[in-house]
Amino acid sequence: MVAANPMHGVAIVSAYNTPQARVLPEKSSLDVTVDAIRGALADAGIEPSAVDGINGNVGMGLQITAAHLNYLLGGNPAWIGTQRPGVPALLEAAAAIGAGLCETVVLAAGQTGRYAEREKTAPWTRPSNEFVECWGLYTAAEFALIARRHMHEYGTTPEQLAEVAATIRNHGHRNPQAVYSGRGPFTRSDILGSRMVADPYHLLDCAMTSEGGAAVVLTTVERAQELPGPPVYILGGAMERMGPSYVMAPVWGKYGYVGRRSARKAFAMAGLTPRDVDVCEFYDPFSFELIRQFEAFEFCGEGEGGPFVMDGRIHLDGQFPLCTNGGTMSFAHPGVAQMLQKVIAGTDQIRGRMGPVQVPDVEVAMCTNGGAAALFMEVLLLGRESAA
Repeated sequence: MVAANPMHGVAIVSAYNTPQARVLPEKSSLDVTVDAIRGALADAGIEPSAVDGINGNVGMGLQITAAHLNYLLGGNPAWIGTQRPGVPALLEAAAAIGAGLCETVVLAAGQTGRYAEREKTAPWTRPSNEFVECWGLYTAAEFALIARRHMHEYGTTPEQLAEVAATIRNHGHRNPQAVYSGRGPFTRSDILGSRMVADPYHLLDCAMTSEGGAAVVLTTVERAQELPGPPVYILGGAMERMGPSYVMAPVWGKYGYVGRRSARKAFAMAGLTPRDVDVCEFYDPFSFELIRQFEAFEFCGEGEGGPFVMDGRIHLDGQFPLCTNGGTMSFAHPGVAQMLQKVIAGTDQIRGRMGPVQVPDVEVAMCTNGGAAALFMEVLLLGRESAA
């Protein structure tokens, strides 16, 4: 028997991505964010005047607030969210709907033009503080420290990391909506043959950068029944933060299994276990992070993640299809919007809208944001049937 939870009375009724591309020179961050909101509302069959809650992020740091977006929607009285778009914003909005603070919420994000110095790593991967900048401890190096320690402790191999990267990139290769559609197919040798970035990560072990927008619409289960599309139900979710991201070097012994607490809470809330998950829309900044998440979420035992991802288990026809749209390695990585795109991928899989990368008969999707080197993890479980 699943304990009653106010979020079980909330459903996603639309999930929408604008066109994604490496560069969208004719679009501003505000353009793609507003385009995403319009597309999501049209997909849901909801007029802007019916929206009474909003949260958004435009351009990762620009001073365009959710209140500004609400003004552009018509300036109606609305609840305004505070969490970063992605799993945190969705859980906050679901809690607000469950508490009766609002009924219909739009979450949106978009980014263009931020990555202009292309001879360098993306600006958000270069933390500027006294504890990391002088040592060159950029994001890839921080995640590499976590991976290298696991390899030392458990014998995890570069080939196992390459299997993850090749699989995700091949899903993007098959997805006509992905930025890197048609770039494959990839083999483990292709991954290992790409240039080294931060040992053990080769270039193709790492996420890319791109531009675009994304939006999701949530409402009450009762309201969802009146709308044209099939609702996707929130089954469970949780989040945790163990410190400030990208300020100090991560230590495996302390942060290696960040996310375990959140996963346990989410599964308990949903009355499910990892074996009930049909698709794993995990956050994929670097290949080893996916191996780590399978261990942290207890899909397998500690130290077993490397062998666990082999033999087709994470392919589209495998036991736990991983990052089915191509993830941040191949589908898109438009600033904060890529966090929301994990929710969109899970929603679209349940609704059967993924075309060539659709997994048959998806009932439960697990979506995540964050990672060990970032010292935070956010977990969401979505379902075709309500847990209420």
